[in-house]
Amino acid sequence: MQVLVTFRHIQATDALRRYAESKVDKLVKYLHRPIEAHVILTVIKHRHVAEVILKADHLTFNATEETADLYSAIDLSTSKIERQVKKQQTKRQARKHAVNNEASAAPETSTSRPRIRTERVAVEPMSVREAVRRATNTKAELFLFQNVASETLTVLHRRKDGSYTLIEPEGVER
Repeated sequence: MQVLVTFRHIQATDALRRYAESKVDKLVKYLHRPIEAHVILTVIKHRHVAEVILKADHLTFNATEETADLYSAIDLSTSKIERQVKKQQTKRQARKHAVNNEASAAPETSTSRPRIRTERVAVEPMSVREAVRRATNTKAELFLFQNVASETLTVLHRRKDGSYTLIEPEGVER
């Protein structure tokens, strides 16, 4: 990986350059394909600023820290980059596991039992004519009601052609 260290408003020293390069080199173990790192060290009056820009694997990580000491600014900015890289890794692994889980779960759903959706409805006593009138106002295919004539639970089924089927339990006399 190529590490470029730029000094702004400060005398370039080998100690600072080596320190910045060593800190950035430690980030390589977290990256698949690091391309380049650019460390910009700036001193303005009593403010020491370290900015680290790391490009790797179609991603760019950026961190800037300002302290009273340039070495601590380098430490803090590289630790920020390290957190960003670790966060990206966990996101990537989570996506990978999600895709693997979906792929492995797909064959199981065809052999397992079908899902059953539960829906609770209020059952009201009414006549068949009233049930047909209310069923036409809803989009549901099935309408459950208590038939006043037989005093049993009855299902009204709307067919695709627009006609209705009345479903009553057996053994019920009118």
